[in-house]
Amino acid sequence: MDALTLLHERSSMGKLVEPAPTAEQLDALYKAALRAPDHKELRPWRFIEFTGEGRERLGELFAEAEFQEDPSAGDDTLNAARKKPLRAPMIIAVIAKVTPDLPKVPKMEQVISAGCAAHGILLAAHGLGLGAMWRSGKYAFDPVVRKGLSLEEDDEVVAFIYLGNLGGRHKPLPQHDVADFVERWA
Repeated sequence: MDALTLLHERSSMGKLVEPAPTAEQLDALYKAALRAPDHKELRPWRFIEFTGEGRERLGELFAEAEFQEDPSAGDDTLNAARKKPLRAPMIIAVIAKVTPDLPKVPKMEQVISAGCAAHGILLAAHGLGLGAMWRSGKYAFDPVVRKGLSLEEDDEVVAFIYLGNLGGRHKPLPQHDVADFVERWA
């Protein structure tokens, strides 16, 4: 697949099935992530893989986050939180490992760099024929989840990337008019 086709056709896949990516595929995903723009070569990325029981442990963190937010949360709510990480054979949490107080590389730039690393994973997954879905939501910002993932004060969860094999069809991609998004100063 050529680079422009990859960029034009990548789409999220919500239905993912076993098996998880192989070690060789993961190596390719991470090599793509590590090509993200990186001002001052800070390498502000950290990746946490969740497979097997690790997904269940992440689900317990999500359930604990729900309980801490609402101690009266019912079993349905807590069980739904527990099941979220089981929607794919593998999840990679992409963490912005921020070096604070750098005047030439502010926190936002470091977080964006980690976002670019996450996008690299998505692109590489598509190029390898894998399915991927970038998820974040409230758990990415929850203090219980942050503590459970051993984040430092300035670190950020940028994405939970769900990975696996395609379990459904790609939905039609919307076509956007470039003119709706571009302002030109000539």
